[in-house]
Amino acid sequence: QVQLVESGGGLVQPGGSLRLSCVASGSILSINSMGWYRQAPGKQRKLAAVISAGGITNYGDSVQGRFTISRDNAKNTVYLQMNSVKPEDTAVYYCNADVVTTELRFREVWGQGTLVTVSS
Repeated sequence: QVQLVESGGGLVQPGGSLRLSCVASGSILSINSMGWYRQAPGKQRKLAAVISAGGITNYGDSVQGRFTISRDNAKNTVYLQMNSVKPEDTAVYYCNADVVTTELRFREVWGQGTLVTVSS
């Protein structure tokens, strides 16, 4: 079993900043990519940012230049620093990881989501 637990969501004013964290735990041998996806009300889940085990990053067009993804491999943790947030950033943010388990199985794992609301 592998679990992802997100934290750091909440209410933030437009132009403000917020930092999300996601910790992976369980029967983990290694973690390949880790990422953040977001789903706004009534819309499909979309990529916000993803980072490889080696630190290569990729961002969705709407967050490029404002959000920064990083990870601490020793802690099995991925972060999303959100700056200059906009009301359209309001969404449930889901952590995602491609994991190799101690049983040498590949698993794509999702967190339960954390709500980010951008409003004055």
